[in-house]
Amino acid sequence: MSSAGEGLSRPLPEQVRLNVVDLAAQVLGTMPAVSVPPPLRGIAKFDPRKRAKLGSAPIAAQLENDKKFRELVAESVAAGWPELVASLAEGNVPPAADPVLVAAAAYLTRPPGWAEMIEAARMDLEQSAVAAEGSEREEVVTRLREQLAAQKNAAKEEGERLREQIKTARAENSDLRRKLHEARERAKAAARRAEEMERTADEARSAASAAGSAGEAELRRLRERLADVEKQLQASRQAAREGRSIEDARIRVLLDALQDASAGLRRELALPTMISRPADSVAAVTGERPGVRGVPARALADDDPQLLDQLLALPQVHLIIDGYNVTKTGYGTLTLADQRTRLMTGLGGLVAQTRVEVTVVFDGAELNAPVQVVAPRGVRVLFSEPGEIADDLIRQLVRAEPPGRAIAVVSSDREVAESVRRMGARPVPSGLLLRRLGRA
Repeated sequence: MSSAGEGLSRPLPEQVRLNVVDLAAQVLGTMPAVSVPPPLRGIAKFDPRKRAKLGSAPIAAQLENDKKFRELVAESVAAGWPELVASLAEGNVPPAADPVLVAAAAYLTRPPGWAEMIEAARMDLEQSAVAAEGSEREEVVTRLREQLAAQKNAAKEEGERLREQIKTARAENSDLRRKLHEARERAKAAARRAEEMERTADEARSAASAAGSAGEAELRRLRERLADVEKQLQASRQAAREGRSIEDARIRVLLDALQDASAGLRRELALPTMISRPADSVAAVTGERPGVRGVPARALADDDPQLLDQLLALPQVHLIIDGYNVTKTGYGTLTLADQRTRLMTGLGGLVAQTRVEVTVVFDGAELNAPVQVVAPRGVRVLFSEPGEIADDLIRQLVRAEPPGRAIAVVSSDREVAESVRRMGARPVPSGLLLRRLGRA
């Protein structure tokens, strides 16, 4: 809203303009429809509360350009504030009057010097605004100072509280460090004790292991001796039930050997004795090794072809054969049953020719059921019991014979050969027996 042509150098102050528009909007609502300026007829229909807000610009423009409409509004102002309008008409501005009302009334009624009145009101408003802004700023500064003081007090209290917390934390930290040091010392002492206990435990384990090994060895030896004693006791009981003893059988065998040696031709005419042989009393026994005895044979090498013939010519010689060692050496491609059958066939002819006592030992530790074997006359067939191998049974047969009897063990197993040699028997390689059977 500008009135430069009528003495205003600047637009109305915003507060004055709003007041003028509000007064014009109230007058607009009271005017007859035909008297309402055409540009404002649409606005006159608005709700009184929305009229000044929504029609501010058209109303201000109409007041600026329509003198008649402005005078109508001025009449309303004069009716509302007659004393103020009269004072302004006389060129006097009431000292206590509101600058906004003064400027609005001066603008609408246009008394002499109205432009200066508006400028004076503008200055009053600006001064009031500056004063209000200064007062507001002072209030803000005062409020900020109060807040700053409160914050300083709070900060001081917080600082004191934090210092107390730091003091307490330092005391706790010192106590924790002391406890940590003590815990580390206890841990070191415990580690040392653990190392000492570990060394002691290692020494104890070593000693226990050594003692356990020695104990196990001694236990095995005692078990072997106990088994040997039990089997000898069983054999003695069996011999007693038959009315004979093992010692009687041994003496009789030695007596027969002496008789055969003195008769000369005993080997050609001898018939099998009707008494039990010492080997008949052996039922898969195990025991400790006896001492070394002499070998009853001529000084021939173990692989000499004449060795087996000379051994078979000895009086009352007992030929003990490691069955599977011989069969697997000679015809190992056959089944075990066929191997046993072929060996029995060959030994039948050998016994018929030489009349020697023959015992064949097979490993029966893995058998699930008894094996049917057709043994020729004069051939004894034995199987080792579960938990026992044929090598042990062979040693028991050698041990059962009386000292001085001629014993030949046919086996290419080096361990068997060395053990029976120490027990007084003569080992013979399996190849020599196979060669002898092939010759027969």
